[in-house]
Amino acid sequence: MKKLERSLSLTSVIAISIGGMLGSGIFVLPGLAAAKTGSSVWLAYLLAAVCILPAAFSKSELATAMPSSGGTYVYIERAFGPLFGTIAGIGLWLSLLFKSAFALVGFGAYLSILINIDSGLTKYVAVTFLVLILFLNILGVKKVGKVQIFIVSISLISLALILMFGIPRTSAELLDPFMTEGKLGLFSTVAFVYISYAGVTKVAAIAGEIKNPGTNLPLAMILSLFIMTVIYVSVAFVLVGNLPLGELKTDIKPIYSIAKLLGGNYVGYIASVVGIITLISMANSGVLAASRFPFAMAIDKLLPDFMGKIHAKYLTPVVTIVMTCFLMAMVIIFLDVEKIAKLASAFMVMMFILVNACVIVLRETSAQWYKPEYRSPLYPLVQLFGIFSGVALLVFLGSGPMLAIVGIFLLGLIIYYFFGRNATRTGILRKYGHRPALYLLYKRKRNAKINYRNNGSGSLQNLDGRLASNAGVVVPLLGNERSPEMLVEIGAAINKNEKIQVVNVTEVPNQTFLDAMVEENPRIASLERRVSRLAVSQGIDLDFEAAVTHEISDTIHELSNQTHCDWLVMGWNGRAHSGILVSNPIGWLLTHINSDFALFKDDGVRYIGKVLLALRPGRKDKNFIAVADRICNYYKASLTLLHVVPSKMDDETIDKMETNSKKLLTKVDTPSMVIVQKEDDSIGAISRASASFDLLILGTPQKDNWVDILFGTGKDKFTEKSACSVLRLTMRDH
Repeated sequence: MKKLERSLSLTSVIAISIGGMLGSGIFVLPGLAAAKTGSSVWLAYLLAAVCILPAAFSKSELATAMPSSGGTYVYIERAFGPLFGTIAGIGLWLSLLFKSAFALVGFGAYLSILINIDSGLTKYVAVTFLVLILFLNILGVKKVGKVQIFIVSISLISLALILMFGIPRTSAELLDPFMTEGKLGLFSTVAFVYISYAGVTKVAAIAGEIKNPGTNLPLAMILSLFIMTVIYVSVAFVLVGNLPLGELKTDIKPIYSIAKLLGGNYVGYIASVVGIITLISMANSGVLAASRFPFAMAIDKLLPDFMGKIHAKYLTPVVTIVMTCFLMAMVIIFLDVEKIAKLASAFMVMMFILVNACVIVLRETSAQWYKPEYRSPLYPLVQLFGIFSGVALLVFLGSGPMLAIVGIFLLGLIIYYFFGRNATRTGILRKYGHRPALYLLYKRKRNAKINYRNNGSGSLQNLDGRLASNAGVVVPLLGNERSPEMLVEIGAAINKNEKIQVVNVTEVPNQTFLDAMVEENPRIASLERRVSRLAVSQGIDLDFEAAVTHEISDTIHELSNQTHCDWLVMGWNGRAHSGILVSNPIGWLLTHINSDFALFKDDGVRYIGKVLLALRPGRKDKNFIAVADRICNYYKASLTLLHVVPSKMDDETIDKMETNSKKLLTKVDTPSMVIVQKEDDSIGAISRASASFDLLILGTPQKDNWVDILFGTGKDKFTEKSACSVLRLTMRDH
């Protein structure tokens, strides 16, 4: 099967993104929005763009990490698991469905300008055209999509002409008062018009077809958002500056009204035609996108199988298209236009809150497969702003939309209970989340399936004892080590003369079959050759294996259990904390592994001749000195034991500490010395001292503030400031 060709340029992606936003947000919504806040409606559009910016950054990052995944539904499912995937799929389906229904209501209003239709019948005219859209989608008429760029171009030209002639005629009297309902009215309007920008992230679903997606995808989203913000703000300003608020607040065809005012009846008719083709095109693309969510959920076994059926001749998901159009018809007939807009905004706000949360979960857990080409700036502040502002917007939308969202969660729980609870996939949060994040949501599965390749036969096995059962040290290689050989050497230095088990572990998403990944890999073959050569040259008794897994932490945990090792030695990026809500795999292992645990941060030092052991208060000096002595013996290095004490400590206590430390060092074989340094800034003191050494050995740090505790985002400051390589030891009570 051929991969999708990356053929979309930056210009094409911007056009697609603008097409996703241009529609009911400007052709229908401004009048209803102005009724809520007055002439400040233009400011509401501007603030809504600011609130949606974090979602654009987050979705850009997620799309470049999963360029062929197909959008928000998959991102949420991978981060949070099938339960939230079910809720997200329903929420996305309904948000697009309501947005498309809203466009059709506006379409009926614009059509009534050209054809004499009673205002009470416009809804039924919209439903009639919805039937046409239904058949277009079932028949899979591809040419409809090819006119999208033409329609977008016509719409933009029409709006530009309105701005050109409307701005000079703006009346200052009509702009007063600025806020008719105060700040509360303004912020509720921000939430109301939020849906206008929802299409900015649609291009994430086609990331696999974009040239240089790591650059072009986020750039296209930001540029298209900027362009549409200018258009929305400017058009809203022209509308409130030219049309009396009393007329505008009930007008769901404001572009016709302003065009007629500026150019007369015929210009108004032309604007109506532009509105009709823009809104019908938007409704058609909305049905196309919305119907795919329940279809994808059925394929993933989260909905009944019959929803995943496709037409034998036209190859389209007939069942979900009919379901989508039927529900749209009910929405158009039974809900008023303002409720439709509010519900569409509410569901989209909920989805973007989850999108921002996805980035936090995937970043903090450090999933091995999560390697986005683009990373959101100002992480995690941008994502936290997106989450908190989203929650605030939901509150401002009122009780109705909030109850609807609660209903979506309950419906998702019911559907998951009946169809999705046996799904084999798990989310990243399920693997590494802690109890507050998992309470009432997940139950951790043990004995996760792991595929394993023995370097002798190459056959598939479970981790069933073919590993070296007498290994004193296990060294998992995750592919991000600066020098795998150096990490193996550190493991050999810590070892007490038993065998070393080296295992290259590859983590893949739950949606990827393990069997498909356990083929001979040239990179793994090269790694095995290099490690084997090191073993021969250094006289290390070593066994090398390779494993593919869905759950890296459980795999490493099982490795240590099966080998009954004394030490687990891993590469490290300096992340210190395992948060309450989420943790990285290392954070999880720190609290679950049964063996001693060494984390090595490689600073590029190849030859270790001087070792600095900096002990923190409360450590068992004897145990740490014994490990440091083994390392110094291996490298024929000298050892310096450093105590950094508060400047107010008295000399008698310092002398006693120095005497005790020298006594401990009499039992080591390597050249050694003790330094006791008075310094209130222990981080700075150790940092300065490390400049004269090749390896700094530390114990496990303590958590320090609530942000670190909640999200596990902290760095070990001693490690971060060190001028040499660092080995951080976590030693159990023996």
